[in-house]
Amino acid sequence: MPVSPYETPGFYDRAIADGKHRDIVGGRWDETGRAQMGILREAGLLPHHHLLDIGAGSLRLGCKAVPYLESGHYWATDFSRDIMLAGHAKELEDPTALRKSHLIQDATFDFPRVPAEITHAIAFAVFPHLPIAFLRRALMNLSRFPALEQFLFTVFLAPDAVASTRPYRQPDGVVTHDIRAPYHVLETDIDHLGSVTDWSITGQPVMLPRGQVLFIARPNR
Repeated sequence: MPVSPYETPGFYDRAIADGKHRDIVGGRWDETGRAQMGILREAGLLPHHHLLDIGAGSLRLGCKAVPYLESGHYWATDFSRDIMLAGHAKELEDPTALRKSHLIQDATFDFPRVPAEITHAIAFAVFPHLPIAFLRRALMNLSRFPALEQFLFTVFLAPDAVASTRPYRQPDGVVTHDIRAPYHVLETDIDHLGSVTDWSITGQPVMLPRGQVLFIARPNR
């Protein structure tokens, strides 16, 4: 059984063929893209920085970040390169502004071919679809980027250990689970991951679509 619905065979092919490249990355296209860009700028992202968009999908953030950043400073990874290429073709105001070589297929958070110059990384609405081991893996592999200042990511939280073993209704109405998608975790799980991977991770008091919680991780160097 796939750990994420995005791993279902033919999932991306059918959606792209049906023109639903926006729908399958969670809906609320413009609202969520604006939220992503807003939290990045609030966290200090400037045009000269280098951004890695993890789980970029059909470039919901990319279509806003590419015009904002200096040329060549946006990189993206996703389980499916085809969905990123669909966004490249249909969502960028100027497709020539983003080289296709910056769109990298990566199902295991290994970040192949991503340059060392990356200063900021974001994984928005990625880990709610995956077991928490993938977040640990991302933190471990991001630690090799010497210029990385901040890694922003979102999760769903459960309020306590007892509630975490049951379906839990989030503030925006979505029901999350501990052993199937969409997943929730405990805030203490996040704290533990930070301690074992050598990151300082802090939750942020910002309301995000569907009740996700934003965390900012900074490497302990």
